[in-house]
Amino acid sequence: MNATPLSHALLVVSLVGALSVPACSSKKAVSNMPPADPSQKAVASAGSSIPPPPSSLDGGGLPDAMPDVAAPIPVPLEGANFIDQARELYRIAACGGDDAVSDKFDAAVVDAHCKELRGLMDDYKAHWVQVAMPFIADLVPKDLPPRVVYPFGGGDLLSALATFPDMPEYTTISLEAAGDARKIDSITPKQLKAELALNRVHLGKLFEKAHSRTINLDLESKSDLPGEIVFTMVALVVHGYEPVALRYFRFNPDGTLHYLDADEISKAEKDKAAKNKSKTQAELEIFADMELAFRKKGDASAPLRVLRHVAFNLDDAHMTANPSLEKHLEAKGRVTAMTKAASHFLWSDGFSIIRNYLLTHMVWMISDSTGVPPRYATKAGFVQDTYGIMEWPAAFGTVDNRNAEDLRKLFKANPQKDVPFRYGYPDRDHHGHIVVTRRPVKT
Repeated sequence: MNATPLSHALLVVSLVGALSVPACSSKKAVSNMPPADPSQKAVASAGSSIPPPPSSLDGGGLPDAMPDVAAPIPVPLEGANFIDQARELYRIAACGGDDAVSDKFDAAVVDAHCKELRGLMDDYKAHWVQVAMPFIADLVPKDLPPRVVYPFGGGDLLSALATFPDMPEYTTISLEAAGDARKIDSITPKQLKAELALNRVHLGKLFEKAHSRTINLDLESKSDLPGEIVFTMVALVVHGYEPVALRYFRFNPDGTLHYLDADEISKAEKDKAAKNKSKTQAELEIFADMELAFRKKGDASAPLRVLRHVAFNLDDAHMTANPSLEKHLEAKGRVTAMTKAASHFLWSDGFSIIRNYLLTHMVWMISDSTGVPPRYATKAGFVQDTYGIMEWPAAFGTVDNRNAEDLRKLFKANPQKDVPFRYGYPDRDHHGHIVVTRRPVKT
C-alpha cells in the first residue's frame, strides 16, 4: 500500500511488510559473488523462453519497438549476496524444509512455531490457493509479457505467484522497505520467540483476508526480524520455491540497477550514524530495495525467477522528483500488471504518473476495485471484464463517487460470474470480485 506524505501519519501500511526496524551488524561474511550453482545460468535465459503475445493482442498505443519478450535477466556479479541470511529466515521464520536448526536457536521454539505456521499455510492452501488459482488460471492468457509489475501491494509475492505462477520476473512497489536480512544473525532467543509469534498473527490475518491488511507503523518499527523478507519467504514455501540469492540495490539516475557491496553498506551505515539518523531511518534507506532470485525447491536445474521489491512513494510529487523508477519500469517494455487492496490510489489524480505508465505499457491487468477506473481504461483503448459482484467499492482510501458509479455500472452490464474467493478487497457488501483490464483482441 502506498500513501502521500500526509497519509503516512494517518494511514497504516500494509501487512506485507512495514520494515521500520533496527539494523544489526552481521556476524556472517557476505559474498560478493553469486552462488557456485550451474542453475544460475538459467536466469539469463528464463525470459527468452517465454513466447511473445500473438498478433491477436492489440498493442494499442504501445510503441512498435517495445519488446514483447523479456531481455535476459542478468546475474549480478557485483553486490553482497545475503543468501545465508535468506536461507536462515526461510528455515526459521518461514519453516521451509526440515533441515536441522542451528545451535544458536532454540529448536523447540522453532518446532512449535513451524507446527502452528504449517497448519495456517495448509488451511490457506486448501481454502484459498486451491480455489483461487484454477479460477485465475482460466482468466490469464498464456502469452502475456513475461514481466509482472505490481504497484501498491507491499512485497506481495504470495499473490503474485498465485496469479502468475510461471513468470520469470516480478516487480513489487510500495512504501515498505525490504529490511535488513542480517537481523537473523543477532536476534536473541527471547526476541525470536516473540517475533515468530507476532509473524504468525499477521500471517494468519493475511491468509484469512487474502489481502494485505494494515497494521500500525509503530508496531512494525519495533520488529526484530525483517518482516517484508519473512513474508516473501513464506510465499516461497507456500508455492514450493527456495531462495538462491538476495541482494540489495539502488537505482542509477537512468533507471539501471546498482547492487550494493559490503563496503558500501558499511560506509552507508557509518554515514547515517554520523548524521545522527536512527537505526530505523538508516535501514529504511540502505535496505529499501532488494532482489531475490529463487527456484523450485530441490531442483537445481529449474530456471531461476526474480523478485525485485522497490520501496517508493508512487504519488506524482515523488515520481516527478525522482524519475529513476519510472525510467526503470519503462525499460521493461510491455508488461503484465496486477494490483489489489491498493486504497484506490489509481483513482486519484495525485497518482496519475503511475496510472499513465500502466496504461501505456501494460497489455493485461488483473485487480479488484482498486485498479484503473473505467473512464481512464476506456480512453486508453482497453476493454474491462468483470467477475463476481461489486455493488459499491469498500471504503478504503478515497472512493470517488463518479468512478465508483462507473464501476458499478460496468459490473451490472457484464454477466454476473461468481467469484468464490476474495481477491483483494471485497465490495461494500463483502462480495468477492475481479476486474480484468486488457487490450482488445483483434478480429
